[in-house]
Amino acid sequence: MKKRENTGKIIGKVFGEARALGVTALAAAVMLSGCGNAGNQAQKGGSGAEQTENVENGENAAENTQTSVIIAMPPTSEPEAGFDPAYGWGAGEHMHEPLIQSTLTVTETDLSIGYDLATDVETSEDGMTWTVTIRDDAKFTDGETLTAEDVAFTYNTLKETSSVNDFSMLKQAEAIDDVTVVFEMERPFAIWSYTMAVTGIVPEHAYGTDYGTHPIGSGRYILKQWDKGQQVILEANPDYYGDAPKMRQVTILFMEEDAAFAAVRAGQVDVAYTAASYADQSVPEFSLLDCETVDNRGFNLPAVPETVREDGVKIGNDFTADVQVRRAINLAIDRQEMIDHVLNGYGSPAYSVCDKMPWYNDEMENISYDVEKAEEMLDAAGWKKNADGIREKGGVKAILEFPYPTGDSVRQALAADTAQQLKEIGIDTSIRGTGWDTAYDEAQSQPLLWGWGAHTPMEFYNIYHTKADTGLAEYSPYANETVDAYMDEALAAPDLESSYELWKKAQWDGETGVSAEGDLPWIWLVNVDHLYWVRDGLHVAEQKVHPHGHGWSIVNNVDRWYYE
Repeated sequence: MKKRENTGKIIGKVFGEARALGVTALAAAVMLSGCGNAGNQAQKGGSGAEQTENVENGENAAENTQTSVIIAMPPTSEPEAGFDPAYGWGAGEHMHEPLIQSTLTVTETDLSIGYDLATDVETSEDGMTWTVTIRDDAKFTDGETLTAEDVAFTYNTLKETSSVNDFSMLKQAEAIDDVTVVFEMERPFAIWSYTMAVTGIVPEHAYGTDYGTHPIGSGRYILKQWDKGQQVILEANPDYYGDAPKMRQVTILFMEEDAAFAAVRAGQVDVAYTAASYADQSVPEFSLLDCETVDNRGFNLPAVPETVREDGVKIGNDFTADVQVRRAINLAIDRQEMIDHVLNGYGSPAYSVCDKMPWYNDEMENISYDVEKAEEMLDAAGWKKNADGIREKGGVKAILEFPYPTGDSVRQALAADTAQQLKEIGIDTSIRGTGWDTAYDEAQSQPLLWGWGAHTPMEFYNIYHTKADTGLAEYSPYANETVDAYMDEALAAPDLESSYELWKKAQWDGETGVSAEGDLPWIWLVNVDHLYWVRDGLHVAEQKVHPHGHGWSIVNNVDRWYYE
């Protein structure tokens, strides 16, 4: 399959005044790394103690033959329910390869589909039956052979129990023989291959209520140790059917940003996530890895007039219901300014929820920052400035409140920047922190700062497709029958590649869609680069475009990392 050029690039050491961090943060970093325990240091020849001595003696990591790596991730990356695919491991908001379990398919670096357990995939002409042949040499780590029965059991179980993945399109999975599983669908679902790429296969004979804490799989790694709230230690599976992992041990530390940076400066980790606010620092023996993402930030604009639901929740907004208002707001957003000042340059302009994906329509980018044109558009639509400089039409004032998730400093800054930019064109704006317990309801009538981005077109579907019970999209009131029809047709397409063109038409077909020239019910601001401090000499393998969530995506291919 075609391979994509490396999307993660080492941008080198950047020099600036070192951030002063207290001993408390450093102590926390050392404690969480489990000093003295297995996996607490990048090893030389498998010995943590030897590597510790090497670091203390100033030996360059590039000269070592190391087979382990320590990675700091955010505390939110720790799977609360453990390593069970039924409860989000490998799927959900932060989609990634489950490592401990095998999957039927995988996504390649260009987001095309490749095979893991599968050796062949066939789809019926009506899209209602998928037949998957699997390899016969895969074993679970307890020595039992993985068969099609385990695959069918996994999917049927997840259909009934999964709290994260949507399996409503699946009727049932059935094993025809040891190496053949047939998926019977409730409805055609051309993008099923992307679901198979994040669904880890569990053993029917060893699956129970404690599976999440004691997972048995057939993947590249075995869960060796999990100290909840602190760390996870993975060890290479000696019976793995594929190429043996170069990294024999992977230790994941769950750390706040300050502690992770302190651990980098102390040499206690080999890779650590970081924020753009740290990117101007200089760390001896480390460089900054900048990974391209579809981890976007944007806000919804309710596209229908205001009403009140039976439960008292406001639906719609009389100001943003005017499509000319939505288009003017889009023109008034200086995305590059946000990248420069909020993200310190580490990001890219966002134009859709699926930038850089195979189903992305380049027509979404037909927009440029133009405040003068935005003001002309509002004037022409009848939204005139009053004596206070606030636009008004028919007694409706141009007033918007931007809620953002409390505790998210980046979204807060983007909300503030957006509000300030929109004030320049006569929109009275304010921002307010909110909790997720009320955010979904608030987004039905006000623009909420969201984060999205996934390796599946279902992200696009879930945002824009109408719900049968309401006739409106779920996360913000919007409806377009033509857009719905394109998405429905895409799901029923005869193959994955032909579905891409239909997803693109849902974005813009020349006459209608969700693009800047169309209905524009969402405004996309920026894609947030994922930044990591990486020890010099450590080669991080080619990265896919990262989805939403700064965590497990970096280790999708940790088995191919090595020290130079």
